[in-house]
Amino acid sequence: MTKTDKPARLSAEDWARAALDVVAESGIAAVAVEPLARRLSVTKGSFYWHYPSREALLEAALSRWEAYEQEAVFGTLEAISDPRERMRALFKLVAHEARSHIIYSELLKALDHPVVQPVIERVSKRRLDYLTASYRQAGMGRVEAQHRARLTYAAYVGFLQLSLQSQQARLHHDEYDAYVEHVMTTLIPVAAT
Repeated sequence: MTKTDKPARLSAEDWARAALDVVAESGIAAVAVEPLARRLSVTKGSFYWHYPSREALLEAALSRWEAYEQEAVFGTLEAISDPRERMRALFKLVAHEARSHIIYSELLKALDHPVVQPVIERVSKRRLDYLTASYRQAGMGRVEAQHRARLTYAAYVGFLQLSLQSQQARLHHDEYDAYVEHVMTTLIPVAAT
């Protein structure tokens, strides 16, 4: 770009994407208008063209993350008819979505924030419902499927806590793959023969 070229006008989506980047890097509290404007090389006026407040930006950013989660994670699995294979695909997909895990982990740390809490409640409910339905389709009764879904989700959240929020050493690639395989073997029911 030459000096005479004007930079493209930022969209509300650009601001939301930048806010998610900050959440992933530094958490919810770090999302602020002035630092975001500097990061995007624009004035604060650009922000107020799109959003009336920081909370409105957070709502848009988290809505974007929530929609991505729904489509990228669960939307890609609908074509897999066998529930056990669908769960294996889900576990493998989720095991390698690092940025999304980081954002989710940061959101869990900010559950007292009024914008964050309803998003986490919706996402968690949707995930638990999806897991429960998958376990039901795999042949489990209603209560057993609900328990297994909670256990699965708790394992996911607990692993995030250990690997992202504590000083726990990260597993090497081979160790991590072996752990994911162990989780799948432990939590996905074997097909009845």
